[in-house]
Order: sequence, then C-alpha cells, then structure tokens
Amino acid sequence: MPAIRRYAITFPGTPGTHAPPRVVIVHLTTRTGFDGQPVYADDSGTFLVHIRDGRIAEPLADQPGPNRTQCLHAEPLP
Repeated sequence: MPAIRRYAITFPGTPGTHAPPRVVIVHLTTRTGFDGQPVYADDSGTFLVHIRDGRIAEPLADQPGPNRTQCLHAEPLP
C-alpha cells in the first residue's frame, strides 16, 4: 500500500488559555528515519515527524523545543 502523501497535524491549544488548536500540514519527503519509516515535513522543512499507526505523529527526536516528546494527532489528507 502506498504511503499517504499529506497529513494535518494538530497541536493542542495552550492549557488554561482557551486557545484553539493549531494545525500544520506535512508532506511526505524522500527521507527515512533510523527505523526506515518515512519522514514528513512542513513547508518550511523545520517540523519533521514520523506517522505511527496511521494517526499518531511523533516529532523526530533531533528537533529543538518541547514538541519533540509529544504524540500528536495526524489526520490523513487527500
């Protein structure tokens, strides 16, 4: 089965602020991670994720910032 080419990744709003969630679109790249899984990136190429179980986005560990340990919701896009 071919890999899904695009996902919408949802970042939750900041707790206690009632801020809406933020959505980032990622696209399949030619890169693979250490485990051979495809790598997806946003348009800027700075946000990189693996998609696990078809719905869970895991930011790559070599990225700066607090998001690298989060599991985020991934929604496949046509």
